[in-house]
Amino acid sequence: MRTFILGTDWGEDSDDCVAVRILARAHKMGEIKMLGMGINTLTEYSAPSLYRFLEKEGVSIPVGVDKSCPHKIEYVTYQKRLAGETDKTNDDFEDAVRLYRRQIANAKEPVEILEIGFLQVICGVLMSQPDDISPKTGMELFKEKVKKIWIMGGRWDMQGGKEYNLCKYQFASDASHTFVSNCPCPITFLGWEVGANLITGNNLKADDFLHIALSDHGSGDGRESWDPMLVALAIIGDNEKAGYKTVKGYATVDKEGTNFFKEDENGPHEYVVKAHDDSYYSEMINNLIA
Repeated sequence: MRTFILGTDWGEDSDDCVAVRILARAHKMGEIKMLGMGINTLTEYSAPSLYRFLEKEGVSIPVGVDKSCPHKIEYVTYQKRLAGETDKTNDDFEDAVRLYRRQIANAKEPVEILEIGFLQVICGVLMSQPDDISPKTGMELFKEKVKKIWIMGGRWDMQGGKEYNLCKYQFASDASHTFVSNCPCPITFLGWEVGANLITGNNLKADDFLHIALSDHGSGDGRESWDPMLVALAIIGDNEKAGYKTVKGYATVDKEGTNFFKEDENGPHEYVVKAHDDSYYSEMINNLIA
């Protein structure tokens, strides 16, 4: 069975909620195994709200959070309502870097990492040093245990593209540059251009807690589908079967978070291009979450 860890900027947007439902259901049905979910933004309700969302989905998946995140979100939308149903606080959850290191070090099968937010946690794991969890560096753990990285980030329909996850804040740009420059594993990118204007989550019943979360965010009629498209692609695990064309080569991200790509069939990186019209993907995702 394929095993995954998810990194999410839970709280920044509501398409993360749609993506988490897809993963939670696949985990519950035994299609994949989720080893953990790490949050790379920070609000008062970050980890408790994701924990409660997963409880509502009927799954138990370890949650970690970057408690030292430079970007602390003052506003909250869907998190407060969800967190209000538990007495847990962020202090009850593990640091996200330690969660990743533990789950990767202990994994019996190759691990795939999904990133639908900022990259400072996954970068922190890659650049980490030996500790009480493992005598190996993060780089050694990646080379030994991590099979593939899936990133929702970048804008690949142009050279010099800039996209929120990779460039919004300096800490995100720094992490994106360092991670993409040093990661020893293959990376598949799904860029901004793929999910923009493709709406999903508009088929849910009024009492569905996912619909309520979307509505709390102001997206009761659905939301653009960057994150759910990335996780659906990863679960299928084959770009062509998932409905995408693939461009292979070498991706780079500079210290300002600007992305570039040099095409090469033998390169370790790739980005995907839609092979169908938007209705193909929206129907697929809506069927997964309804």
